[in-house]
Amino acid sequence: MSHTPTKICVLISGNGSNLQAIIDEVAAKRLNATITGVISNRPGAYGLERASQAGIESVCLDHTTFEDRDSYDSALKAQIEAFGADCVVLAGFMRILTPEFVNHFSGKLVNIHPSLLPKYKGLNTHQRAIDNGDKEHGVSVHFVTPELDGGPVIIQSRVPVFEDDSASDLAERVQEQERRIYPLVLSWFSAGRLMMRNNKAVLDDQELPESGYASE
Repeated sequence: MSHTPTKICVLISGNGSNLQAIIDEVAAKRLNATITGVISNRPGAYGLERASQAGIESVCLDHTTFEDRDSYDSALKAQIEAFGADCVVLAGFMRILTPEFVNHFSGKLVNIHPSLLPKYKGLNTHQRAIDNGDKEHGVSVHFVTPELDGGPVIIQSRVPVFEDDSASDLAERVQEQERRIYPLVLSWFSAGRLMMRNNKAVLDDQELPESGYASE
């Protein structure tokens, strides 16, 4: 059965490589969605250029021009609603969101985090994995809840860590997986197969385990 395309709003702070992966999947008709808007909190983020090249409306809400987090998040919420988004996709959006904002978009807000959550919440995940001598590392896509990087995991993808890896080697390997799994998750969401229920990720009416969908 065909669904109306899901309206996606993508939030970025930088290069926008995951945004590009989503733009490409939509263009190839592998993802039944429309990107109705892109929002960056940093002027000059290359992701804004990617949006304009793809003919997608984009807005920069520069967080340094707001006096506090609440006023920023309320402007952000208004802008997302102006874009009519069914799903809000955090793609390298480097801001901590207020609980009020997160709860307002509960079940519609997804994030990609470069670690195998619950390991390495926060920043510098690749270096931390190397420093701890981990044999594997990876990336998680999860629903966003008020706990930082703590919402239910939808899917994880694992990558090996080699002895002579630098953080940037590892980042590159992880980003390759990011560009594969984020559009996949959005395709589940847009087909009505994926939701958050009782703080759990639910796919095809089955609660997913804590590490998300098992693709191994």
